[in-house]
Amino acid sequence: MGAPVDTDYVCTYSVFMNLTLSVDEEVLQLARQRAEAAGKSVNQLVREYLEQLAGKRDPQQDAVAFEELSRRSRGNSKGWKFNREELHRRK
Repeated sequence: MGAPVDTDYVCTYSVFMNLTLSVDEEVLQLARQRAEAAGKSVNQLVREYLEQLAGKRDPQQDAVAFEELSRRSRGNSKGWKFNREELHRRK
């Protein structure tokens, strides 16, 4: 007989597929600007959009979950606030 198999965990794997799109150059440039402003890549925005389109993600449900987490948060900044100089200070 073989050694016992540990069944206390489940392994899942994601398989990503490449997708080629044809997009107008001006549209792509504007998309890059919007993605950069959001701190994301165009690839990430397209992936998120396709997930939403496929029904994998529900933005309304995500918003409700975020609101609930915010309400339950016990964070305390002890009065500290961001200021512009600290945010833009180069290290």
